[in-house]
This record gives sequence, C-alpha cells and structure tokens, in this order.
Amino acid sequence: MDNLRNRLFELADDKYKKFHSNLCPNTENIIGVRLPQLREIAKEITKGDWRGFLSTSKEDYYEEVLINGLVIAYAKCDVDERLNYIKDFVPKIYNWAICDTFCNTLKFVNKNKEAVWDFIQPYLKSSKEFEIRFAVVIILNYYITEDYIDIVLETLDKVRHNGYYVKMAVAWAISICFVKFEEKTMLYLKNNNLDDFTYNKSLQKICESLRVDKKTKALIKSMKR
Repeated sequence: MDNLRNRLFELADDKYKKFHSNLCPNTENIIGVRLPQLREIAKEITKGDWRGFLSTSKEDYYEEVLINGLVIAYAKCDVDERLNYIKDFVPKIYNWAICDTFCNTLKFVNKNKEAVWDFIQPYLKSSKEFEIRFAVVIILNYYITEDYIDIVLETLDKVRHNGYYVKMAVAWAISICFVKFEEKTMLYLKNNNLDDFTYNKSLQKICESLRVDKKTKALIKSMKR
C-alpha cells in the first residue's frame, strides 16, 4: 500500500487535480492522477492477490477509493463474490465521479442482467443519495434495452429523493431512453410522476443529444413545465 501511494503521488498532475476538483465536488482529498493511469494500476493489481489487496487497502485519497472500485470491476470472480464486494463498496461512494466510473466499468452486468437487476432494487429505495445514483447509473448503462425499457421507465418514475445527483442521474437515464426508444419515452414524458426539476432536466438532456433532430428538439422544448 505504501508503494501504491508513492506511485500515485509520482503520477500526480497538478493541472488535472485543479481541473477535476473544480468539476467534481467532494474531492478535497484528490492526488490528481488521470483515470487511464488508475485503470492500468487496477488491472495490474487484479493479476496478483487482489482479494488481499482489497482486505488491507487504504482509502484516504480519492484515487485509492476509485482503484478499489476498479479492482472489484476488473477482478476475475463469480457473480456472487463480485456482488458481495460491490455491496461493501457502494457505501464508500461519495461523489458522482466515483459512482459513474465504477458503474460503467462493471461490464459483468451484461451477462448477469437478472441477478444484478434484483441486486440494485434495495438501492433504488435507499435514503442515501449516492446509493440511489449507483442503481440509476447501473440502469442507464446496462438496462435501456428492448427487454427492459418498459420496466426501466416504470422504475425511474418511482425514484424519490431530493438529492441533486439523483435527479440528474434520472434525467440522464430518461434522455438515453428517449434516444433509444423515442416513441415509448415520449408517451412516458406525457404522463409521468417526475418532479418538475427532474422532468425539465430530462427534456434539456434530450435536446443536448446529437442523436435527436431539430424538429423533435423543438417539440421537446415546447413540453417544458
């Protein structure tokens, strides 16, 4: 662990540290190492005793927390073991960058849809902002598909939390639903239980998409509450 921390400080980039700190709240403990380098370190760790690493790893710095999450995502293990590690890791998520990077690295979800869908359900009802965001970002990364679109829209409509990062994640997910399944999502937008902020942010994100034509964007803008 001391060698890892020394390596992280050797890789530190002060300009990136300042940039990322401004972009992402709650990063007072950031060293300033770029994500591709963190991914490489995590992959190296998974080639050795990664279980031992996770059992003794330190989490004083942003990068150390993120590396732990990446090791869990990259490690070779069965579904149940990985889900147990994920369960332990989720409470450690304290900003959107850790959440989103961790979620979009969990590629095992693609081959274990049913098990992971069941796994994330309790998080959708959590009182903690980043636990809910974790579940929503898992959904937007892996479940906006033909098989799941109906239940995804139904699920997103039931998310209730005042946290900014929950509302933004739901809006982001709905915008992806629209891009992939415009007709179904349009019907949903005309009849939903979203709060005004999340609803309007959903429309905004749809209009920001390069995959939505000008005519459709004009219609979407006219639907603002």
